[in-house]
Amino acid sequence: MVAERVALAMMALASPVLAQSKGASKVCGEIVTLATHDGTTMRYALASAQDAPPGDRIALVLLVGGGGDLDLDDRGCPRALVGNSLVRSLPYFHAEGFVTALVDVPSDHRGAEGLGGFRTSSDHAKDLGLVVTDVRRRTSVSVWVVGTSRGTISAANVASRFTSLATPDGLVLTSAITNGSRTGRRAWVAQSVFDLSLDAIRSPVLVVGHADDQCVRTPPERMRDITARTRGSRQQVVTVTGGPGARAGVQAGLDACDGRMPHGFVGQEAEVAAGIARFIRGGTY
Repeated sequence: MVAERVALAMMALASPVLAQSKGASKVCGEIVTLATHDGTTMRYALASAQDAPPGDRIALVLLVGGGGDLDLDDRGCPRALVGNSLVRSLPYFHAEGFVTALVDVPSDHRGAEGLGGFRTSSDHAKDLGLVVTDVRRRTSVSVWVVGTSRGTISAANVASRFTSLATPDGLVLTSAITNGSRTGRRAWVAQSVFDLSLDAIRSPVLVVGHADDQCVRTPPERMRDITARTRGSRQQVVTVTGGPGARAGVQAGLDACDGRMPHGFVGQEAEVAAGIARFIRGGTY
């Protein structure tokens, strides 16, 4: 096991960075393309605010929900999932002084289903480990992984697999998937963060949910079940309240899992980003 982890760290250091966009204007971020599993490639957009406040420099690897297919263009801008809470929060993270790496799906998982059941696989963890390592190399700062909704499965996957340069320095889960469904047409809808080895996570862990989240996959009352299993050096569970609430006519269930609902902290992006920043910098949310 130790040899495998060391080998992964060496692979991450040696993994080639493929074509980076040099001629394209950097509107949303610099596009970085990495070689990933089975001859595939994966892109992420690296960005920060030019006028970011001074202080501890920290990078956030951002893992969105849904299928995860952001369809990043060559300027680093997502053409899909633009309503996701992490996408909407980018300017607030930059205002807090963070560097961000907004991660797209690998080239063999593009489309509506996106990552699907790949989120719990070892290959997915290795791919994300390459991103963590590459961001660390480029920025020379600590790297945290932040996942929201189905992105929390991916975040827990990479955080629980390694003890190497591929290991995030900390983990933030917002609207975490704690309930799976075994009655869906696709087997992977049964997946949740509890399918990962949460007890292997030793880095700091922040879990954030909304009291009014009516998504059937992310009940806020189950958040403490996550930190009951993780062994983070620091841990905090936060229940956010307030905001505009659910849109008229939306019932509890899958419709409530939309990013522009309490599930996605709509209208409270700045507040949530500030709380995340306080925890990451050693305080409490």
